[in-house]
Amino acid sequence: MNEALLVSNVLLWIAVVALAAVVVALVRQIGVLHERVFPVGALVMPGGPRVGEAAPSLAVTDLDGRALTIGGSDAAGRRTLLFFVSPTCPVCKTLLPVVTQLAAHAEPPTRLVLASDGDLAEQRAFVERAGLAAHPYVVSSALGLAYQVGKLPYAVLIGADGVLVAKGLVNTREHVESLFEAARLGVASMQEWLQEHGDVRRTA
Repeated sequence: MNEALLVSNVLLWIAVVALAAVVVALVRQIGVLHERVFPVGALVMPGGPRVGEAAPSLAVTDLDGRALTIGGSDAAGRRTLLFFVSPTCPVCKTLLPVVTQLAAHAEPPTRLVLASDGDLAEQRAFVERAGLAAHPYVVSSALGLAYQVGKLPYAVLIGADGVLVAKGLVNTREHVESLFEAARLGVASMQEWLQEHGDVRRTA
């Protein structure tokens, strides 16, 4: 009886050690795959104005009654990051600190404009809860239609000359950063850059 118990314990420990080795191997493989997978950036949805073309120019009013223009050349030489959000979008809430930080430290200087649609009272409460009073917050269905925004959160980067330089569906910090990176590289999206330089990534 004791000998059988000893054998079973030994076999059990061997199984535990083997399982631990398999788990370690899988974790290492996942790490390797993570390093090899290059973030594709913001997802460019079909429809709407195209990158490289003049962005739609719309005269709008923010929640504080201030008039501003989205699109067209900016006299102060600033780009505009237009970020479409919703009070009921959890990903939008998560990304708001990221978006505000990136816009604040971007070069060239970048104006952040938040855009939404729906009940004004709900939007005002959202702005207060999220501490967004420092940025223009526009409630306009026309703005969403102009860019054919179907899913959120969605971001559009407009150059100081009024040309649309990047756009896409953004779900992570990397997605938002990819808009600025695409603008720096002079491409419509990081997907386009990968298509042109994919072989370089694979051989690196």
